[in-house]
Amino acid sequence: MTTATTFPADRLVPGPRALAGSGLDAVRRHPLLIVLVLMVLVFQLTTGSFLDGGNLRGIATDAATLTLVAVPLALLVISGYLDLSVGSTVALGGLVAGWLAGQQHQSPVVAVLGALAVGAAVGAVNGVLCCYLGLSSFIVTLGMLAAVRGLAQQLFPLPLSSFGSGFAWLGGSRIAGIDAPVVIAVLVLVAGALFLALTPAGRHVFAIGVNREAAYLSGISIRRTPFALFVVTSVAAALAGAIKASVLDSVVAGTSGAGFELTVLTAVLLGGVALTGGSGSVFGVLLGVLFLGCLQNGLTLLNVPTFWQQMAQGIALVAGAALAYFGPRLTR
Repeated sequence: MTTATTFPADRLVPGPRALAGSGLDAVRRHPLLIVLVLMVLVFQLTTGSFLDGGNLRGIATDAATLTLVAVPLALLVISGYLDLSVGSTVALGGLVAGWLAGQQHQSPVVAVLGALAVGAAVGAVNGVLCCYLGLSSFIVTLGMLAAVRGLAQQLFPLPLSSFGSGFAWLGGSRIAGIDAPVVIAVLVLVAGALFLALTPAGRHVFAIGVNREAAYLSGISIRRTPFALFVVTSVAAALAGAIKASVLDSVVAGTSGAGFELTVLTAVLLGGVALTGGSGSVFGVLLGVLFLGCLQNGLTLLNVPTFWQQMAQGIALVAGAALAYFGPRLTR
């Protein structure tokens, strides 16, 4: 005779207390969440149009390219490394894609693949120097920031434009009613979250960031995983550059992606990723991206001068560093 196995109702459907507890735990682990909600309310009350559908769509589209790079960069930072060259890689990727699509009349697929190949090359150089030769990722990628920008200006001294309607699909089309860059960003978010949560390599990322020597003694490859993350981060930056070029139908070597490295690093730090490595989450990175997107959009709607917006972003970077340092201590 067999008996049916029963489960408590609260295990099947969480009760109010369980839901409230999980909500409070999320706020405790991600204090930026409540700040984001309050900021959205303030902007809605002061502008009256912040939560309009068109404005929210604009925020999502603008945040898509930032998300695309912030997720792999966050994984890289969790593993104990840093990449400051992403801004220049955005420029080079956009220039290569635009050149192939516009001047060389290649198909959009070839143009994008060309940008991705250039990004992979930049990431491979960073990865070899940092992971296999043991050089400081801060110094190496800071140098690459200048070197890649200089290379872009040497190869493309004049602005590029008029890339054709086919290439415009990348940044201007819709998939199931959603802008293509947003769909790509969501896929990257999901992939990053699943990578951290479900794969051995994802667990290795945390282990390497916490203690590289202990990870090595545990049999973890402390070089191969960060190297791959360097490549993926640069590939994502090049793809972001191609999307930007598609949206604007133009790209300039000297200005494209300028300051992007600080913006994406701000989003990562605001999301609770420790600059010293070993902790962070994809959900936190999403909050950081949304915070910056809403902040910039709200200040623009209020006609705040550009220099004040830059000051606000600088303050946000300092706040992100402080949050990354004090956040884990406050949740203990």
